[in-house]
Amino acid sequence: MEQRLSPRRIGFIMSGVMLSLLLAALDNTVVGTAMPRIIRDLKGMEYYSWPFTAYMLFSASIIPIAGKLSDIYGRKLIDLIGMIIFIVASALCGLSANMIQLIIFRGFQGLGGGVLVSSAFIIVGELFSPRERGKYMGFVASMFGVASVLGPTVGGFITDRLSWRWVFYVNLPLGFFAFFVLLIGLPLLKHHEEERRIDLAGVTAFLLAVFPLLLAFSAGGKEYPWLSPVIIGLFTFSGLMFFVFISLERRSREPLLPLSLFRNGIFSISVAASFLASAGLFGAVIFIPLFAQAIMGASATGSGVITTPMMLGMIVAAIVTGIVSGRLRRFRSIGLVGFACAFAGMVLLARMGSSTSRGLLMLNVVLVGLGIGMTIPIFNVSVQNAFPLRQLGAVTSALQFFRNMGGTVSSAILGSVMLASYEGRLKSLSLASMPVEVQRLLKDTKTLRNPSAIERIKSLLPRSSTDQLDSIMMQAKSALAVSILDVFLICVFIFLAGLLITIFLNEKEVRKGVESHRGRPSATAGKTAERS
Repeated sequence: MEQRLSPRRIGFIMSGVMLSLLLAALDNTVVGTAMPRIIRDLKGMEYYSWPFTAYMLFSASIIPIAGKLSDIYGRKLIDLIGMIIFIVASALCGLSANMIQLIIFRGFQGLGGGVLVSSAFIIVGELFSPRERGKYMGFVASMFGVASVLGPTVGGFITDRLSWRWVFYVNLPLGFFAFFVLLIGLPLLKHHEEERRIDLAGVTAFLLAVFPLLLAFSAGGKEYPWLSPVIIGLFTFSGLMFFVFISLERRSREPLLPLSLFRNGIFSISVAASFLASAGLFGAVIFIPLFAQAIMGASATGSGVITTPMMLGMIVAAIVTGIVSGRLRRFRSIGLVGFACAFAGMVLLARMGSSTSRGLLMLNVVLVGLGIGMTIPIFNVSVQNAFPLRQLGAVTSALQFFRNMGGTVSSAILGSVMLASYEGRLKSLSLASMPVEVQRLLKDTKTLRNPSAIERIKSLLPRSSTDQLDSIMMQAKSALAVSILDVFLICVFIFLAGLLITIFLNEKEVRKGVESHRGRPSATAGKTAERS
């Protein structure tokens, strides 16, 4: 039956797509607020970071696999399976009796979340013609900013009013709603071509390469030194498995990540630019709150208020850019403006000091948010426009995977740079007269933003040393401020690199009409075949 999707059905489908992506994106920000209460009930403080790590490991690893599966078995089927996994895992997380169970179920939940993230962008690319993709891509991309703004507040409210278990249980009714919306409204979106099968050998090699790589970046500089045998071993094993993966992909009839994609300039540049945009964003998201708390004396809530405008700017920019890109039908110019805004905002951040007002800090972070928000939909649409629909899942999920890797790599490296810079500057302070316990506490940056920790240090010293401690604390804060500004300076060069790379993006005009959607359910124009 040949027909078009009605505007009402489009809105119905998009509500399900956006809600499913919001749930997946919310899950880390919501859980972060609840973790102190979870630790109190389940114990296992030594596993504090692992619920986050497990979710990140599985969600990032499954994204390219989910994209390829959607190319083979259909967008709708894979998205619904991802939602079922996410819902079941959420229920199991809420039922966890100890931290080990929670970590395992969080990994399971990450599988579902990764599928939902991958599927959201793929479905938009499949449903809408090239001229319309940008607008809807902007709405979908804005869900990451919404999650960052709502997550801590929602997580705190649910934990305080109900229980930390409801942080997971709340996914059930919302997840079921999104599931049935997509089950009823989403067309089949399956390509009826020759039989295609997933490359199991390639998938196995990919997982064996990505898992140790992500583990190394998660644990490096925290649980283990970067040059420890564990971290070096993880990187070495990952490198060997990537070599095996590439060898398998070259011979595979149905590769998980076709190496030929990287011969396409639009794909390669979009991937590199997305990686850098995410790397710079994480540098801002992680270290701006630290600067606000440790240097400007803001509370945890106050630092959240400072970073909220950046996320709001990102949301607005993603939506507006998506709409504008559909009209201009060009990508490079918008990408350049986006990176230029982020670059200018980060330059201003790198020039801050302890006397910087909170108002000026918020203006700077808004500029960064606006710039990053402009880049998210642009590179998604540019990549989707460069390949046929049969490859849409693979190319879209590959872009999302490298975007995730940019955040993971930068958060690990920038954190280590900041700590190394801070510890190096501490050596120049007159700490020799201080007890070893005091010296150890000062090396932990959390001490400088924790009044109770400062009082504990004072209790270890005689009253005659209080004035000396106050002087050292001021010098330590100054050292930390300079170390954070060092990180901002690195982010300046990250955004500059993104700006320079984007110059070479081919502004390939978006194909007019729906030629690429012939025989597909169309939300815009033309006669298409729809199978629900």
